[in-house]
Amino acid sequence: MSNSEKLSYFLNKAKKLGDNNFNNKIRVAILSSFTINGLEESLRVKLYEKKIDCKTYVSGYNQFNQEILDVNSKLYKFSPDLTFLILDTQSTLGNLFHEPYSVSSSERKKIFDEKFDDLKNLVRSFTNQTKSKLVVMNFSIPSYSPYGVFETKVVDGLHNSIKKLNENLANEFLKNDSVYIFDFNSFVNQYGEKNIFDVKQFLFGDIKVSLDYIPNLADEFTGYIFAVLGLTKRCIVLDLDNTLWGGIVGEDGYDGIKLGAGAQGNSFIEFQKYLLSLHQRGILLAINSKNNPDDALDVITNHPDMILRKEHFACMKINWNDKVSNMIDIAKELNFGLDYLVYFDDDPVNRDFMKSSLPDVLTVELPNDPSQYAIILKNMKEFNVLKITDEDAKRGQMYVQQKNRQEFERSVTNLDEFLKQLKLKVKIKEADKFSIPRISQLTLKTNQFNLTTKRYQEEDIKNFVEDKNIETGYAQVEDKFGDNGITSVFILNKRNPKEWYLDTFLLSCRIMGREIEKCIMSHIISKAKKDGVTIIKANYLPTKKNKPIEDFLPDCGFQKNEDGWIINVNNKFKSPDFIEVVDE
Repeated sequence: MSNSEKLSYFLNKAKKLGDNNFNNKIRVAILSSFTINGLEESLRVKLYEKKIDCKTYVSGYNQFNQEILDVNSKLYKFSPDLTFLILDTQSTLGNLFHEPYSVSSSERKKIFDEKFDDLKNLVRSFTNQTKSKLVVMNFSIPSYSPYGVFETKVVDGLHNSIKKLNENLANEFLKNDSVYIFDFNSFVNQYGEKNIFDVKQFLFGDIKVSLDYIPNLADEFTGYIFAVLGLTKRCIVLDLDNTLWGGIVGEDGYDGIKLGAGAQGNSFIEFQKYLLSLHQRGILLAINSKNNPDDALDVITNHPDMILRKEHFACMKINWNDKVSNMIDIAKELNFGLDYLVYFDDDPVNRDFMKSSLPDVLTVELPNDPSQYAIILKNMKEFNVLKITDEDAKRGQMYVQQKNRQEFERSVTNLDEFLKQLKLKVKIKEADKFSIPRISQLTLKTNQFNLTTKRYQEEDIKNFVEDKNIETGYAQVEDKFGDNGITSVFILNKRNPKEWYLDTFLLSCRIMGREIEKCIMSHIISKAKKDGVTIIKANYLPTKKNKPIEDFLPDCGFQKNEDGWIINVNNKFKSPDFIEVVDE
């Protein structure tokens, strides 16, 4: 949904939202120090249009302190998954906002330190009472100062003091996985103080974010919601002609396309630079183009102004097939659901064909002006994650290795022989503080080979690790082509000394089809035997996406009963002999 829609659109549509059966649900609380009318309606509508069911709670006007400090407040009864604490500079500083130099420098510093301590303690009170993620708005730095041009000469002046307060907030919660800082100061800079702060609206009703920009603020907040729900898009699929470069290479030729020199050519360079930055943090890139492969690859490989090269693409479909068929093949090759893909194509006919044929693919509307491509990409919230792990940064490289595996597999006619020649090595380890972020990430986004699709935030995994009755393990998989990283997770409830319960078992789509899951299950069964456990229980909770794991439990020897699945650990279990297992 474009932010060109006025607030009235969201207010009217919010009244008409009916019941839904969306799989993705979230409870969002909004606490504010000023009037924030229309924000929750804008959020609910935006998320509804993304097939997310959002229930909201909005605190009373400037009641955020009372709501957080009262353990019996409606806020805690609502039990949010995500909470936004929206504060403004003027309310927080009180008289000091207009009269910062009515007190001495030392007194001013003391007041700012007290403001920081108050907010820090308030946040701690909240996080001690709830599992909700908390997003705290930092403070906008006003353009005005009673000191005018001399403001920059005052070390502990108003502007520097607010800047330091923001820095202290960021540093205080840098390693706190429950608290995130929304950079409201940058938001104001992006849209302009005169636009965000409408004096008439403020004087009329203490409105410190103009009603015209409430939808924009809601759009920023959706990024946190996508991240909390684990709905991050994983791959950007790109057309070539007039998308990655200007012109049609088959008609204009290698030397005739627009790439580099000139305003139009530089637009494509800028777009490619932002694509590369996303690739470097773990978003995959793929090509879906109707083109002569030799012409297109010549540009990708040799053109001096190309930013993206062959090694940056996890999958390339450059042929004369229709775009929808290519997209289905890309999803299969990458082992992704279609809902993980984002499609960029300059041709409106191709976009309409994709939207009508594959609605799960996020097809981005592009204008005729290519200078806007990079801006549209920058403003997308669908790539947000709560944490970027080492595996994310290496993902592009890992998928290049995956292409090498696939080429090798095609060269070997026998699957068993292929698996033996891969020289698979599985290291099984217990979770520690370094692996917790990746383990949480896998539980949040793994859908296909996942027994229960239970979603766990980092705090949940930390609690499991600290609980002596729960074992959280993971597997790191290597082969002759490289390291796949942490790609499997299992969580065992061991409260009953004779019966263990397999709470979670999942495998990344990257390593499916190599029988790695069986050697991990063999490890679990062997460990249970050593600990005197008699049986292991498990459940398979079917979803629209986890059919690939449907037969995993029976294939491992589990028997179905009225409570789920069960296996006697003394039964014979054969682990694949072509996989080296290292128990660390």
